[in-house]
Amino acid sequence: MTTIPTTSTAQETKGLWYGLLGVVIFAMTTPMTRLAVGPTFDPQLPPLFVTAGRAALAGLLSVGYLLLTQGKRPPRALWGLVAVCSAGTVVGFPLFLSLALRQVDAMHAAVITGMLPLATAVAAAFSLRQRPSNGFWVCAVLGFGLVLAFAALQGGGTLSVADGLLLLAVISASIGYVAGARLSAHMSAEHVICWVLVMSLPLSVPVALANWPVQAVRPSAWLGFGYVTLFSMWLGFFAWYRGLALGGTVRVSQVQLVQPFFALLFAVPVLGERLQPVTVLFSLAVIATVFIGKKMPVHGIVKTGIKT
Repeated sequence: MTTIPTTSTAQETKGLWYGLLGVVIFAMTTPMTRLAVGPTFDPQLPPLFVTAGRAALAGLLSVGYLLLTQGKRPPRALWGLVAVCSAGTVVGFPLFLSLALRQVDAMHAAVITGMLPLATAVAAAFSLRQRPSNGFWVCAVLGFGLVLAFAALQGGGTLSVADGLLLLAVISASIGYVAGARLSAHMSAEHVICWVLVMSLPLSVPVALANWPVQAVRPSAWLGFGYVTLFSMWLGFFAWYRGLALGGTVRVSQVQLVQPFFALLFAVPVLGERLQPVTVLFSLAVIATVFIGKKMPVHGIVKTGIKT
């Protein structure tokens, strides 16, 4: 009688590790996007090109992967989820993030987008009918509070247009992640992001071509674009959606609490931004909330009614 919980625990742990791998990959997205678009006083690649171009190239890679693995097209009943996932993760998040990073540095953006785990947990609780315990929500809110405290400490708590764009990026990503998690229950994690990207090609390719940069840009900008294309838009989701499927969306999403602090660390060598000692203290505090939250019970998922 003990094999079921043991298997469940092992699967959940595996999901958390996959989620952490995805978080590390995604943590580089903020500094690499900043590198790609450049600041307002020294613009590089257009934000709309970065958004559509990375989706278009990753979509072409997905075509090859699906042909190689003989990936079957999602049934019509799942096309709505594919569209929602695409709107959130392929269009909304990268576009709002790129626009914001023209105005603020990577460390500022990393702190604001630290709200993503809580947004994802809330979206999942409603969409997937998961029922986290009160203790779990206390840990999630505590982690969110730490992120807000860090933002207030570093930025004075003043919200700008860029902050609004970053909040829209958070909302977009949280909805897209939940849709991707639901798709992962019906197909492999790798095929989820591949089909989302492939079915976005009719939009991403023409938009990318229409916004192709006309001015010369630095090689470092193309390097940043290459990273967000191959890793942020494609391979990172291989790990992330598998983690959500194995460990549960509400629980695994809390691993993202450490993402802004990884992003802060990566911004130092990539962009030359300064890392303050207080960042390390907040990082350790957030990691502690994630560890405690992992111990809190989360009830299972109720059937969604989607037929395949």
